[in-house]
Amino acid sequence: MNNLQNIKNVFFLGIGGIGMSALARYFKSQGRNVAGYDRTRTTLTDSLQSEGIDVHYDDDIRNIPSRWNPAETLAVFTPALPYEHKELSWFREKTIGLLKRAKVLGMICNEKNCIAVAGTHGKTTVSTMTAIILQQTQMNCGAFLGGISKNIGSNLMLPAEDPQWLVAEADEYDRSFLHLQPQIALVTSIDADHLDIYGDKAKIEESFEKFISQIKPGGKLVLKKGVSIDTKKTNATLYTYALKDSADFHTVNLQLQSEGGYYTFDLKTPGGTISNCRLNYPGLINVENAVGASALAFLAGASADNIKAGLENYKGVLRRFDVRFRSGSQVYIDDYAHHPAELEAVISSVKALFPNKKLTGIFQPHLYSRTRDFAEEFAASLDMLDEAVLVPLYPAREEPMAGVSSKLIFDKMKSENKYLIEKRDVAGLLKEKKTEVVLTMGAGDIDGIAFEIIEALKEKD
Repeated sequence: MNNLQNIKNVFFLGIGGIGMSALARYFKSQGRNVAGYDRTRTTLTDSLQSEGIDVHYDDDIRNIPSRWNPAETLAVFTPALPYEHKELSWFREKTIGLLKRAKVLGMICNEKNCIAVAGTHGKTTVSTMTAIILQQTQMNCGAFLGGISKNIGSNLMLPAEDPQWLVAEADEYDRSFLHLQPQIALVTSIDADHLDIYGDKAKIEESFEKFISQIKPGGKLVLKKGVSIDTKKTNATLYTYALKDSADFHTVNLQLQSEGGYYTFDLKTPGGTISNCRLNYPGLINVENAVGASALAFLAGASADNIKAGLENYKGVLRRFDVRFRSGSQVYIDDYAHHPAELEAVISSVKALFPNKKLTGIFQPHLYSRTRDFAEEFAASLDMLDEAVLVPLYPAREEPMAGVSSKLIFDKMKSENKYLIEKRDVAGLLKEKKTEVVLTMGAGDIDGIAFEIIEALKEKD
């Protein structure tokens, strides 16, 4: 299937995924009939249903709309689904078009000028910041985001009828980003991850090199300074960015305004300095992300005033350095960090923001394979905390592995202030302990206890 124009019905297998739901919303906005399956009911699936999208949670082919004309129907699936999934198997046996999510995203984006944000960390924040900056311009812009933007309350920025730019998160999982052919691309980082797919870091690097080779003729590549990648693989014009180091895009006069909790800085660009920038969103890692996003927006044609306005208006993304509660004596931050490098980055950023406060971190490992592959690195990152709490891992798409659990990380930690408890016991532990800054981390369902944590902290105020 090479053309989406004749499609009137779209069925999503795994519709509750963040990337899948953005596509579902997109097709719904285009007037298509949209329905889908997901294993678990969530706030996101509830939102989809409230928007008129039919969602069911039982793997039963009787739930697939029978009135849809097969010739006008497309089924979209996520590779996270097991091969033997009944509904997926049903579509494989039919003449109905069946495509991976990444393929469909590429079909939409490659017809336009696409800005693709890749990297093992930071994709969602950089892509969202870029979209919010471009929203300040007169250029039409749409965006498929990997998180719920607080500015727009969605993971889809609805493009205008003929958008000049489409911003897309370029996911390296399952080599999904190789379906994209961007006009401008950015790479934030290339760390060992998804080793269940790639096997080793060399294969990950090869995949990123293939990705940058697909940048369209006359395109541009923005690379975080220090990221190791063979830029000879692309003919794109190369630009670099960094927090403070000498690069094509970087900050000078960076200051944390402690009373307001925001950052101010001047931004160096190839076109001159953009003075008096302000980022109201906390965390040094987010200042670095802001530099990358500003670079993309600058290269797409945004003005200095557009960039300043976008950064100042940026409200963040759910579960990305997400300040969920703040009082006179307590702060609670929730973050999606699920790789050792991400844990190190978010913990460092929180410690820099609250240098004299006790930091209690609660971590839920994500995937058996990632826990097995990086147990020592996870332990080292968690040892940066003043107090660490581990809860049972979130398996996601994987079956259990012998000898792999949160205890594998726990036993490798050197900290004496560590706890291994059930998720349901976290709030009770926090009530007993002296807490000042609390940080939850993980890509599973750790945010499901956010309300309990907030109530526990309120009781101690």
